[in-house]
Amino acid sequence: MKAAATAPANARALAAQALARVVRGESLRAVFTATAPRLTDARDRALLSSLLHEGARWWLRYDAALERLLERSLREREADVHALALLGLVQLDVLHQPEYAAVAATVDAVRALRKPKFAGLINALLRRWLRERDNLLAQLDADPVARSAHPRWLLDALAHDWPDAADAIVAADNAQAPLWLRVNRRRAQREELLARFAQAGVEAQAVAGHDQAIVLAHSVDVTRLPGYAEGAFSVQDGAAQFAAGLLDLAAGQRVLDACAAPGGKSAHILESAEVRLVALDSDARRLARVAENLARLGLAAETRGGDAAAPAAWWDGKPFDRILIDAPCSATGIVRRQPDIKLHRRAVDITHLVAGQARILDALWPLLGPRGRLVYATCSVLADENAGQIERFLARHAGARALDVAPPGWRRPGAGGAQNLPGERGMDGFYYAILEKVH
Repeated sequence: MKAAATAPANARALAAQALARVVRGESLRAVFTATAPRLTDARDRALLSSLLHEGARWWLRYDAALERLLERSLREREADVHALALLGLVQLDVLHQPEYAAVAATVDAVRALRKPKFAGLINALLRRWLRERDNLLAQLDADPVARSAHPRWLLDALAHDWPDAADAIVAADNAQAPLWLRVNRRRAQREELLARFAQAGVEAQAVAGHDQAIVLAHSVDVTRLPGYAEGAFSVQDGAAQFAAGLLDLAAGQRVLDACAAPGGKSAHILESAEVRLVALDSDARRLARVAENLARLGLAAETRGGDAAAPAAWWDGKPFDRILIDAPCSATGIVRRQPDIKLHRRAVDITHLVAGQARILDALWPLLGPRGRLVYATCSVLADENAGQIERFLARHAGARALDVAPPGWRRPGAGGAQNLPGERGMDGFYYAILEKVH
């Protein structure tokens, strides 16, 4: 007897289950990576990605909408159905899918979750939204959290640190980020790679002021792009591409990338100069990923596992000419790429992160040789992690001085550092400071 064929997975049902996991605290990136292989069609995987990212991005808005649409919340007792209802609103209001198709497909997804008793509820809920949308939207817009889909603590922090730009940051966070690539100059030339992309029907362009950068018109599976397998390029936002240049690298230098995983900046350092690089990270699994990424690009470094704030356990006593600290931070500059940050990060986290950054700076400063240079970087927009952190460091270390950082057009928040805010010049939110050891 022939076995019955297995029904194909439902992308919307999988997205709802995945989103419920993200809301409970799991990483969006990790959940998507684990879920996507269950879908065999590339279009379904693209839909999964879109639903998961937009669901996380707009959760705080449409979760508030469901509170108004449901007499009894499903959030706790039926988390996946609650997430699916929210994704129905996202399909209608954010992705602007045809109303009939979005409602019908969402109801079908309830059945794919094997919870058909909720099909009528979801159908009625989405149709009520369509009837009462204008009034419901007005109610949501009256609340700053629901209007912006940002937690109140972050809205307050942005208003305090960037009063002239807070609204622009929120708007950038709620937009999709462009896909930036960095050409591996050891294996490819930018014009050659652009020609290969054009031949493959991929829209891409060079970026002024970035001699290795390419921006794609549409997000794609980069592993399918021409040149990926042979290590012709890496994915790296334009803001992050300044790090290697700010180190002022020269052949023969001994360089430490102190928080190296997943290895994008380590690779850029090795592509830029013939240096001896030590790539350090405290996570053994992520450190293995560094080695894999470098191998694809035809590069090699000494990888070490260890805590950057406790060098006695891994340092060999030989000073470094250059140190890059891409410090663990709030990641508030990359919310548009990782919207689950809005769901997971809390105000209390900032205090712990700032203390950890200070420990790393103080621990690694003695490892820097005379006239050496340390570049401190974060993907944060919060002053306490950035200019405030450097000002406090300089007050503690008389032998350090801050050098001016001047990527074109970046803001100058103090202590010699530079800040790009999310979306400015198409790039992520990022901060840099350069510290030189005077004595």
